[in-house]
Amino acid sequence: MGDTGTDTDVVIAGAGPTGLMLACELRLAGAEVVVVERLAERSGESRAGGIHSRTLEVLDQRGVLERFLDEGELQPVGHFSGLYLDFDESESRHPYPLMILQSAIERILEEWAGELGVRIRRSAEVSGIRQDDGGVTVELGAGQEAVRGRYLVGCDGGRSTVRKLAGIDFPGTEATMTALIGDVELPDLPEDYVWVRRTPHGDYSAIAFEPGWHRVITSEFDRVDGRDEPVTFERLKESLIRVAGTDFGMRNPRWVSRFNDAARQAAQYRKGRVLLAGDAAHIHFPAGGQGLNMGVQDAVNLGWKLASVVRGRAPESLLDSYHAERHPVAERVLHNTRAQSALVRPGPQTDALREVFSALMVFDDVNRYLRHLLTALDIRYPIDGDHHLVGRRVPDADLKSDTGETYVYELLHGARPVLLDLGGSAEVAAVAEGWSDRVDLVVARSEDERWPVPVVGEIDAPAALLIRPDGHVAWAAAGGSTPDAGELRTALTTWFGPAARK
Repeated sequence: MGDTGTDTDVVIAGAGPTGLMLACELRLAGAEVVVVERLAERSGESRAGGIHSRTLEVLDQRGVLERFLDEGELQPVGHFSGLYLDFDESESRHPYPLMILQSAIERILEEWAGELGVRIRRSAEVSGIRQDDGGVTVELGAGQEAVRGRYLVGCDGGRSTVRKLAGIDFPGTEATMTALIGDVELPDLPEDYVWVRRTPHGDYSAIAFEPGWHRVITSEFDRVDGRDEPVTFERLKESLIRVAGTDFGMRNPRWVSRFNDAARQAAQYRKGRVLLAGDAAHIHFPAGGQGLNMGVQDAVNLGWKLASVVRGRAPESLLDSYHAERHPVAERVLHNTRAQSALVRPGPQTDALREVFSALMVFDDVNRYLRHLLTALDIRYPIDGDHHLVGRRVPDADLKSDTGETYVYELLHGARPVLLDLGGSAEVAAVAEGWSDRVDLVVARSEDERWPVPVVGEIDAPAALLIRPDGHVAWAAAGGSTPDAGELRTALTTWFGPAARK
């Protein structure tokens, strides 16, 4: 295989949740994709344990949410560094976190990817990359034939080979603690045990994901393991004894690993034809379960843009908006997880800080602010426009039309942009004709109370709005107004390329 042709549109390194979600997004948008994964099969390790509101909405937008709900359990409470948060049912159809193990998430995503025709090459570890004007050649280890694509996306974790080979810096802060984690049996755990305990030596938690088995985590500060130091079941037992004074009869480990509070972020999410997503782009203390969710949302932001570029419908410059929109989101997550790491450090000073923090969380505005840090429901991308919805996720309002009833997120199942006309505007219909090959025009009515955005307090439904495939609003006209045709054309051209020639 020479470097002049391509095997596929996009090569994805890594078949974790981020890589699989990105592969599905690309296929829905008509791009060809190959996923290369160094493991011979799914690991089955539980790892991450939950999905937050915004990710649940994203899965609803694609029509696959029920697959995940069937395997998980909704929890009416969440936490910020172990301090309980209340959730507001008015903010989303899916306000509560879904407790579901990463192993199940990966299995469901891989099944969906198979239905969409995604090709996955296992036992295929990236060993080298070569960029040129036409694409990226991805060299694989163990004598395997290289694969070539027009673009390569590294979704290969915090120690990303793709990031290193691309020469992308990964600045941040070093670890100050070590946490050990394992799925084990705990026959002697008291029946009245509350999920997390703080002690003068650190903290520990035990969460039952299925009968007879617990996810155990111990955190010890000022003990930082070397990267290559082995992680064993005996080390987990010893750590639990140091922190809790007992191992609760721990036995039969399914899986043992570790993490820490190092926080790093790629200096750039794109370098030429190489892009990064998920843990390859950002790592942090996994407080509040934000990592997997952020990776899936990276994928949904990037997928439609990358597909538009490879299919020739949008200029390559559209890819620059991926870094512009997602890099600040990860910066915010790194910031809040550093704060959560500080809040779990043992000692009387932190105990006092937690008491003050807990008292503040009684106030609705404080609770809402912290809740939004975790759920990402308040994210607003830097998109030009004066309407309060522009840049934000679109509310999932109920809709009525001459053909029946639906809801906004159902319109996004095909991962296509939607021009939603709520006023029957002739101007909107006329402009829409130029993009009818790639943008769905929907004329409907709505009096749903979901149109208000809690973080801004607006109450009126818009007259019309342009919804990107990721569910964020690219343009909107105020309710009761006549939509500006020129502004709409500009938005359509910016995000979805020039109008089709007549």
